[in-house]
Order: sequence, then C-alpha cells, then structure tokens
Amino acid sequence: MSSILVFPGQGSQTVGMGRELYETNAAARAVFDEVDDALNQKLSDIIFNGPMEDLTLTTNVQPAIMATSIAMLRASGAALTEYVAGHSLGEYTALCAAGALSVADTARLLRLRGDAMQRAVPVGAGLTAVILGLDIDTVRDIYAKNDCDLANDNCPGQVVISGARDIVEKTLEDAKNAGAKRAMPLALSVPVHCRIQAPAAEEMRAALENTEIKTPMAALISNKTCTPISDPDEIRGCLVYQITHGVRWRESVLAMHDLGITETIEVGPGAVLTGLTKRICADMEGKKLEV
Repeated sequence: MSSILVFPGQGSQTVGMGRELYETNAAARAVFDEVDDALNQKLSDIIFNGPMEDLTLTTNVQPAIMATSIAMLRASGAALTEYVAGHSLGEYTALCAAGALSVADTARLLRLRGDAMQRAVPVGAGLTAVILGLDIDTVRDIYAKNDCDLANDNCPGQVVISGARDIVEKTLEDAKNAGAKRAMPLALSVPVHCRIQAPAAEEMRAALENTEIKTPMAALISNKTCTPISDPDEIRGCLVYQITHGVRWRESVLAMHDLGITETIEVGPGAVLTGLTKRICADMEGKKLEV
C-alpha cells in the first residue's frame, strides 16, 4: 500500500487540540514553543484554552492548525512519504513537514497570510459559502454567471464559493433554485481563495521572496497544478496563486490515485480530509495518523 501524508486547512480547529501532546511529548512541546517564540505570542494558550472566538480568528487559526499538525507528526515519529499535500493553508504545513520551510518561518508566513487576508477585504464585505448536492459543472455555470469565484472543489457534491457578499448570496439563491441540497454561508471571518484577495496575494509574494524555501524532501502535490512540484520558485508561485484561486482537492486526490497512492493519512486536528478521500475515489482509503 502506498500512502501520502495530507494536512488540513481552516475549519478543523477545536479548543484544546494538541494540549495532551504538549503535556506528555517533548517533540510536540518543542513545536508549540517554537511557534510561540516565532510569533512573540502565547498562541499555545489560545489553542489549548480558547476562547473559540479567539482561536477562529484568521490571524490565529492558520498558524494554530499548522502547529498542531506538525506537533502531531513529530510526536508520532511517522516516516515522511514520497509525496505530501495540504488543503489551502495545509500546503504550508506540508512544506514544513517535508523540510522546505522551518517551523518558525511557516508560523510567521501563516500569521502574515491571515492578517493580509483580513486587511484585503473590509469586515462584512465578503462571504464564503458551501453548496452541497450539485455537480461541479452545474455549480461552475452558476458561479460564472454571477462572477463569483470557486474557493474549493472538495469532492463530488461539495463545492465552496467565495467573493463579494452580494455576489455570493445571489449565487446561493441560484444554487438552491437549481436543486442544491444545501447552500449556506460558512463561519469564516474572511472570503477565501477569491479575486478580491489580490492585495493579500501581493503581500504574500513579497514575504515569500524573502523567505528561504528549500527543495522539499517529499514532492508537494499542488493545489494549483494537481501535480507534484519540488522547485522552490515554483512552490513560491503556487503559494501566491492559491490566495486568489480555488483549491482543487478533488482533482488532487484523483492525481494521487494516478500516481499509485492508495491511502491518505491525515495529520492534524479533525478528519475532514479523511472523509473526503473515499467520496472522491472509491479505490483509495483515508485514515488519521495515529499518535
């Protein structure tokens, strides 16, 4: 059986994630301490104790999910697989796991990413929403008509859209009229993976140009290309691109299958990606990393 380590994105967080590992495992504790030092903030206190409204702030949740995922990986002692992948911010975690980015640099980049995304769109001006029960081609026709953006193609029947609030709301109504089982906003503080995040993309471009990215020890299956990439400059470009463009997760999992991968191992809080694997490809299994 050929496996791949995959790392989750925003939405997998829970208050208290990683706390037991911090208390019992030196390798995990070192990760959380390094993130706290890099950010000059006791982010670990928010992760372990909340409140949830502070943890879910974009500026906190992105480095928090990364820290928890890397802590779990290092505590487990699991071997690196030939390929890695991550959903949205999970790409940064995957690159950290593969040795392309240090823990400290990954934390600082994700803090900047969260802050830049928040600055790019005035509070309340944007919206991210999920559409369930329609195939991707039907959703594509609807959001293209409304000039909305595809944020995530997660699996058959689950698509996330994003953009200006009025445009997203109109797209949700059209999706309901087209027979969607559910079409509803998501509890995110910013619209994600859409064109109105262009200012954030430029901030990340500058930051990434000034951050050392090494050739990863495991190739990254990119959210942009759905193919393995290892060149540091290409990685930089893909990380900038994903700020304003959608996550092609369904296609990425199918690409994993074409590479001979038969199992995804989700490293991090929650089990969102594990649940998606089987829904995307019946010949693949999804499981959580055992820590």
